Amino acid sequence: MISPLEKEITLRFLRARKKDGFLNVISIFSFIGIGLGVAVLIIVMSVMNGFRSELINKIVGFNAHITVDPYENKIIKDNIDQKLISISKDIILSNSGESIIIKGSISKGILLRGYNRDDFSKLEIFSNKNYIGNNKILSKNQISIGKELSFTLDLNVGDTVTLMSSAGVKTIIGNLPKQKTFLVSSIFESGMVEFDNNIAFINLETLEEFLDLNEVDRKLEIYLKNPQNIQNQKTVVQNIFPNDFVYSWSDMNSSLFSALKVERNVMFIILSLIIIVAAFNIISGLTILVKNKTRDIAILKSIGVLNKSIVKIFFLIGTIIGTSATIFGIILGVTFSMYVENLRQFLSSIFNISLFPEEIYFLSTMPSELNLFSIFIISLCSIFITIIVSIFPALRAAKLDPIKALKYE
Repeated sequence: MISPLEKEITLRFLRARKKDGFLNVISIFSFIGIGLGVAVLIIVMSVMNGFRSELINKIVGFNAHITVDPYENKIIKDNIDQKLISISKDIILSNSGESIIIKGSISKGILLRGYNRDDFSKLEIFSNKNYIGNNKILSKNQISIGKELSFTLDLNVGDTVTLMSSAGVKTIIGNLPKQKTFLVSSIFESGMVEFDNNIAFINLETLEEFLDLNEVDRKLEIYLKNPQNIQNQKTVVQNIFPNDFVYSWSDMNSSLFSALKVERNVMFIILSLIIIVAAFNIISGLTILVKNKTRDIAILKSIGVLNKSIVKIFFLIGTIIGTSATIFGIILGVTFSMYVENLRQFLSSIFNISLFPEEIYFLSTMPSELNLFSIFIISLCSIFITIIVSIFPALRAAKLDPIKALKYE
């Protein structure tokens, strides 16, 4: 317990006087350093959490949650196990292949994904507000392209493009690649530049005819009711299709998410050093405070104040500085995290630079996701560090000999 006397002396020592000017500067720098360290940690962790969540949402929204790729036997959709139906929102047959898209003098390699005429509208990507085109079905000789690809080729809904297939057509002069004209029926935007610039959708039967693919090559795309709990549900699907290759969105991007996890942990460790360095200022400040208050400490001891009370007083001073700085950092960090995208747009417009290039980070905006557990851990670490560094000066103050201290006063 802390006595009223200890509280009163602690508050008196915290109030800076003119002769303690240098001490006041050190205390301010300690406060600002710890506060900024906590704020930066919260902002970085929030942005990285937001980036991971947004990336998962984009990937899950664009790709099948689980895909079954047959080795030999054709997958028959009508024979799907009831257990799979119970965990699935949609089950769709698809096929894919590579092609070259040509518009005028511009050509580009793309990945074609084929779906049945009516299955196309079941894809989540075409439910968002950025979808352009009233037609959500894929008829023969129609193509749906991404927004970035439409910019690259200068295309709009209603325009025509030519696709060139790697499958050859035999002629008198040898094999020539197939070419087919398609009508742009819609333009989608997934939010990931990589997808929007390199993937297009066409009718499944048209795709197989154009690329010389067979129905045996068709994959089963499974869209789950709960795509986050992927591992358990993947096991269920593997048991249903033991002789086929089963993979999930997590498997396709495992290296990316592993790298994000490592980067987040490393950033936490590196940025924690800011708090540690700032906390060492508390040691300096308290050491100087002990030196300046030598006479006061001696008087307190001479009137009967115990050593443990002296320890408590200086320990409280360091803890109060560290705790108040941590609270300040939390408020600052949470505020910046909430408006980080607005800040990015403001700085980009002021300095005319791109602070979050879409082609590098896949996303069009800077995401941020506040995590209460992360904030709690950061706060706990900050307060713990300040408590640890406050112990040494407090013990030193308690060891002062009042006789020697008053001898030179």
